[in-house]
Amino acid sequence: MEINGPRKITLAGQRGGDGGTIWDDGKYTGVREIIIVYDRCIDSIRVVYDKNGKPFQAQKHGGNGGNHTATIKLIYPEEHIVAVSGHYCPVVYGGTPVIRSLTFKTNTRTLGPYGVEEGRSFTISMDGDLIIGFMGRSGWYLDAIGFRLSRAQITTSICHKVQQQLIKLRDHYSKSSTDHDIQKKTGH
Repeated sequence: MEINGPRKITLAGQRGGDGGTIWDDGKYTGVREIIIVYDRCIDSIRVVYDKNGKPFQAQKHGGNGGNHTATIKLIYPEEHIVAVSGHYCPVVYGGTPVIRSLTFKTNTRTLGPYGVEEGRSFTISMDGDLIIGFMGRSGWYLDAIGFRLSRAQITTSICHKVQQQLIKLRDHYSKSSTDHDIQKKTGH
C-alpha cells in the first residue's frame, strides 16, 4: 500500500477520562508497531510509526505498572488498522476513568482484547482513513486515546501492480496463441 495525493488530516475523537496530561505524537506516514503494557487497565502505550519509509519510535505514554506486555507488529505497509475498540472506567474507587481495555482490528485480523473489558465500551472506526498518529491523555495509566487520520488515496503496492501486469500479459499471450492456432487449423 502506498499513500498518494494530498493528505487531509482529521482527528478521531478521544475516548476515556480527563485525568493525566495531554499528549500528541504528531503525524507520520503510517503505523508499524504498537507496544501495550497492561494488567487491570492499559498502563502504557508506545507506537512505532513509519516516517517516510523508516521506523520511528515515539515516546511511551502512561505509567510504569502492568504485568503483561503485548507487542503488535503490523505487516506494514499492507496491513493497517481499520477500527479500535475498548472500555474505560475508573480503576480505583473515586478515581477518574482510564482506558481499561483495547482491541485493534486491522484489514486482516483482530488483535486483543488487552486489559479488562469492564466499564463503558467504545469503538472508533477509521472509515477508510489511515491512522498517522496517536494522541490522548496519560499519567499513571493511559487515561484517554484518540487518533490523527489521513483521508489519503490508497493504492496497492508495486508488487500488486506488477502482478496485475503479468496477468494481463498472460491473458494477452494466451489469446494470441489461441488465435494463432485457429489460423493454422483454418489456413487463414
